[in-house]
Amino acid sequence: MIPHNKPTLGKEEEDAALRVIHSKQLAQSDEVESFENEFCNFIGLPEGHAVAFSSGTSSLFVSLWVLNATGKKILFPNYVCSALRHAVGMINGNEVLLDNENNSPNLDIEQLKTIQHDIQIIPHMYGIPIRINQDTHSSIIEDCCQALGAKVDNNFVGMQGDVGFFSFYATKLITSGGQGGMVVSKNKDLVDKMKDYREFDMRHDKKKRFNFQMTDLQAAIGREQLKKLPSFIKRREEIFQLYKKSGLELLDVKQKDESSLKPVRFRAIMRTNIPAQIITSLYEADIQAIVPTEDWELLGNQTSFPNSLKLSKETVSLPIYPSLTNEQVNIILSVLIKK
Repeated sequence: MIPHNKPTLGKEEEDAALRVIHSKQLAQSDEVESFENEFCNFIGLPEGHAVAFSSGTSSLFVSLWVLNATGKKILFPNYVCSALRHAVGMINGNEVLLDNENNSPNLDIEQLKTIQHDIQIIPHMYGIPIRINQDTHSSIIEDCCQALGAKVDNNFVGMQGDVGFFSFYATKLITSGGQGGMVVSKNKDLVDKMKDYREFDMRHDKKKRFNFQMTDLQAAIGREQLKKLPSFIKRREEIFQLYKKSGLELLDVKQKDESSLKPVRFRAIMRTNIPAQIITSLYEADIQAIVPTEDWELLGNQTSFPNSLKLSKETVSLPIYPSLTNEQVNIILSVLIKK
């Protein structure tokens, strides 16, 4: 079976994990700090402007916490991972849902301007970056969980808002051993507050904090994955272009934005009127494909978000990961072309 997705791990990650195991220092320590600083170097921020957390969801929760989100109106898309709803619920925020732009997995920025809110969470869905309008009185959280390495106007995503957060879950562009997350900000005061919140134990005050720490074992694996990220992105692009050149209709940056928005190919999302038939045909050929976001996963009343609903019924996510071979891609295409 050709799986829909799988992590790309090698001897470097194994050696890094063993190094930490042999050191006997497994919990958060020097490896985590090194990962944070190397992440800053990659994304183009001064060292000390990133905070590692236990997951992408905890990264979002602390991002909301540092922006004083409790009781505020928090806007985010209907077509998105449920982690956003969970984090907003945990902080006791009031969710405000927004539809996608037509024929795009990203939210409708123009519609956003017409809806009252205090904080906006803007995802770059499937690795397709979106330009964020900063001319707003609301705080901005960039959801970069599916878009590490994507760029807007030659700057990496995560730099447009007050904070940007990332996920290192097993299926993401890189993984820190199955779980993990990171928050970045140009505002060092926000970073320092988030670090203070994370350091929960043996504190001589009455502040409420929580253990969302990343372990050194996770960070050591994440550091090796970060080194490989450019090659991962390159290989994913090669596979995406093989699909595209075969004539498949794939979700992508709109033609008018090609010069200023640079995506990463977290997903290869095919548009089709027969998603169930496509998935069945691939399965019968020992290939796994999925509907990337099904209609039952949409966060709001389906009839209120027609663009999201339409996308959930007309898309299939195809295998695209660095270890996928050209031979396997050709097998996938041989099934799809027959359809």
